Amino acid sequence: MATVAAPRRAFTARRPSDAFVALARRTFMDARPRTFAFAYAYAIYAYIQPAGFRSTYPTLADRIAFAHSFAGNAAIRVFYGYPYDPITIGGYTAWRVGGTLAIVAAVFGVLAAVRPLRDSEESGRTELVLASPVGRSTAFGSTMAGIAGSVLVLWVASTIGYVLAGLPVGGSAYLSLATASVTAAFVGVGALASQLAPTRRTALELGGAVVAVSLLLRVIADTLSGGGWVRWTTPLGWAEEMRPFTGPHAVVLVLPILMTLALLMVAAWIGATRDVGTGLLPTRDTAPARLGLLSSATAQALRTERGGLMIWGGCVVAFALVLGMIAPSVSSAGISSGISKEIAKLGSGSIFTPSGYIAFVFVFFILAMCLFMCSQVAAARHEEAGGQLETLIALPVGRLQWLGGRLLLAAGGATGLSLIAGMATWAGAGSQGVRVSLWQMLEAAANCLPTAALFLGFAVLAYAIFPRASSGISYGLVTVAFLWYLVGAVTGAPRWLVAATPFAHIGFVPTQPFRAQAAIVMIAIGALATIAALVVFRQRDLTEA
Repeated sequence: MATVAAPRRAFTARRPSDAFVALARRTFMDARPRTFAFAYAYAIYAYIQPAGFRSTYPTLADRIAFAHSFAGNAAIRVFYGYPYDPITIGGYTAWRVGGTLAIVAAVFGVLAAVRPLRDSEESGRTELVLASPVGRSTAFGSTMAGIAGSVLVLWVASTIGYVLAGLPVGGSAYLSLATASVTAAFVGVGALASQLAPTRRTALELGGAVVAVSLLLRVIADTLSGGGWVRWTTPLGWAEEMRPFTGPHAVVLVLPILMTLALLMVAAWIGATRDVGTGLLPTRDTAPARLGLLSSATAQALRTERGGLMIWGGCVVAFALVLGMIAPSVSSAGISSGISKEIAKLGSGSIFTPSGYIAFVFVFFILAMCLFMCSQVAAARHEEAGGQLETLIALPVGRLQWLGGRLLLAAGGATGLSLIAGMATWAGAGSQGVRVSLWQMLEAAANCLPTAALFLGFAVLAYAIFPRASSGISYGLVTVAFLWYLVGAVTGAPRWLVAATPFAHIGFVPTQPFRAQAAIVMIAIGALATIAALVVFRQRDLTEA
């Protein structure tokens, strides 16, 4: 009987419908840690903002003053988008929460598509799946179905957050749908990038570049006079034009739907016609050998990361210029005392002067440098998981030499990007007549590095101890620390608890002095974590994906 049952189970497992469901479930389960981490952040943020607005501005007069002094400021619209009706709780939520979560949704969409598509090919899982009676269309469709399940989880999480904050169920679901439409559009972007790029890293860089361009277009549309039409060129702008809680335009939803379907159809067609393990873009496998930047493990790391560094540099320059150019728009804003007190709780003092605004927005460049450090450690982990590290250490290259070179590249890259941010912000502000010295902006650039060094130490320690989970740990630490910095002080938490995040110990240069003592402590902790990571990494076994 055993010999009969086994073939029967194998036969039923190979039916197309069974294979589709199994592969979709596998895609969803593989992404479960990332999905539920994002869902938790969605729900918390969706609850905190409307609840906080209701308690901080209880009367109509308070909300009108807020709308005139804060929501109408072009410099603030860089981060949240255009406020259509910030006087009502629903309109405020659609602006503050919807605008922010739309950016997060774009990043999630790219990540959700690239990992199960391109990463599966690099690890060889796709070949195993296609070796069974499963066609490429079934494999692609099941992957998209699994990703759709993750998007559904995020939609439910944000809707629950809005409803718990007292917003209507229908409007909450529609606002969550606007955010989910951005996710769907960038799932299409990630799927197409996975077919074009020959590697996972390149696919992520292409998808990240599209996210950055889309955000820049939205910033231009929301901040420049007469630039509103640019909003129609980006899915982030479409989410704004859906107008949740402010006269919904549901017909706009057609645009992200059409974009998603078109991108997925093109991605599926390319995936069905190309060879597994390749991309539509050419590789250098058959090109003449280029031996530049192969003199050492560090030079080889620079060779592999130079494309990503160029993308990071371009994005930093673009946003620094825009932020510097709009700094004068905050100088004449009539800010109420209540709003000023809430902002002052972040430790920045007044941000409603050009120099104060520049000092405040550099916190976001500090965040970017911390994420850059995490990305460099993630690249090292990817090199180990893909088997390239085994080849390197088979040569006269030691483990510590390889990892030390990677860390040196991360530190040098963060230093260069910080300097670029400082100089580009200075140039943008100077073009609008704002008097901020170049030396002050270089000091603000240096202010980015201690916190980045701290999180580099945490990231590489996580990589040494928990290699497979290191990316989630490092990115999660940065995200939680920054979100707590933004909401911890304004929620009335105890001072010692607010001070638990490193971002609370940053001096807002150039309006405040550089906090040398806090910087030394953060660098020292990061260095100790790095040393511990090197000791652990030297002794542990290499692990693959």
